[in-house]
Amino acid sequence: MNLSKNSGNRQKDIPARGKTVSFHTLGCKVNQYETQVLRERFAALGFTDVGESETADVCVINTCTVTGLSDRKSRQFIRRARKLNPDGIVAAIGCYAQMNPREVGAMPEVDIVLGSAEKGRLPELVAAYEKDRKKRSDIRPFSSYFDSLSLGPEKTRAYIKIQDGCDRRCAYCVIPHARGSSRSRPADEIESEALALIRGGYKELVLTGINPALYGADYSQEGCDHGVHTIVERLNALGGDFRIRLGSLEPTVVDARYVKRLFAYEKLCPSLHLSVQSGSSRVLSAMRRAYDREDYLDIIHTLRRHDPSYGVSTDIIAGFPGETDEDFADSLSLLGEVDFSRVHVFRFSKREATPAAAMPGQVSAALKAERAEQLISAGEYSAAAFLERELGTVKTVLPERVDSESGLLEGLTENGIRVYFAGEESLCGDFVRVRTSSPMKDGLFGYAL
Repeated sequence: MNLSKNSGNRQKDIPARGKTVSFHTLGCKVNQYETQVLRERFAALGFTDVGESETADVCVINTCTVTGLSDRKSRQFIRRARKLNPDGIVAAIGCYAQMNPREVGAMPEVDIVLGSAEKGRLPELVAAYEKDRKKRSDIRPFSSYFDSLSLGPEKTRAYIKIQDGCDRRCAYCVIPHARGSSRSRPADEIESEALALIRGGYKELVLTGINPALYGADYSQEGCDHGVHTIVERLNALGGDFRIRLGSLEPTVVDARYVKRLFAYEKLCPSLHLSVQSGSSRVLSAMRRAYDREDYLDIIHTLRRHDPSYGVSTDIIAGFPGETDEDFADSLSLLGEVDFSRVHVFRFSKREATPAAAMPGQVSAALKAERAEQLISAGEYSAAAFLERELGTVKTVLPERVDSESGLLEGLTENGIRVYFAGEESLCGDFVRVRTSSPMKDGLFGYAL
């Protein structure tokens, strides 16, 4: 995010006491992180943060463009914001705005349009808009500036953005166009933010980025060590009772040999999001993914040999151009072969500026929908099998809240399972050893030891 010291100084002049702001965030954890940065900026200026279904003076839609559905949802929430707030300021920011500034700017509901690189200028542009009520748009080249959060101790888990952008040009993916090339955050900044969060009471730090596996590749010298493990190593050496979680790793960047390096860090959770996208080696090649089915399974087997309970979630695409019945069967069989903790299914979506949009053999909408439903069912079965294997085990749970339906404490284990158990609310924010006993909702029920 391009949040410079100068822009921060200009924001001090914004008269905002008594004003309200609402946020709606679509898409990835990086978007969520950047929304939180803006929440803090507006709060520092005197804005009160209200729910997205309430009337607000400023309504912020942090958009996503990874699929056509993401674009459509972004437009829907923009229109909904205007309906809720006829006299408010509606700002559309982020990836959809970056990729389609004219389309977003043409929407009569939108007052301010900001791309991925200029989100940090939003308070400044809100102040300018209040003076003359003229629509504003700012879409610029991508910045290598990163901002830090200054959250208080009221939560248990914090995200730390360590990287932005991606250099891997997968045939279907628009993200390199929406986010730019890979940029890494300086290690000293990451460590400083981590220390502040640990001192603030946070027990889990989640390292996130568009492609965190590329960390350091943009500024390391040839032959020098780089990769997300360099940051994990640095944070692992910090004092304090906390754990580290990696949001995701890309098999286009890492392999089985690489993930073995992660086993050395005792504070790192045995949990990864590892996108497969297809179980067919032929389709993976067409997607321009730098691995095949066996390479991917080699990573999984390496993780599970180290720890049979290693939690692995994944993404998979239904209906990539040219996907045959045999290719689709390969995807289904992969979900049967690996007990994933969670499977996210996406229908292939044509994105402008990507090679896949013009590929022959486009799969019909009806067939994509049918295949997606089968993958969802297979993914649910896969997740159920993973949970069944974890019954009766003792886990370290970090309770975050009281579940509103059951009244039980709710939190995540080290390997990413959601667990519910009876206990005092005062336990939230502390590690609790829990023995799992039975399936419950989207996870497992257990007993505190």
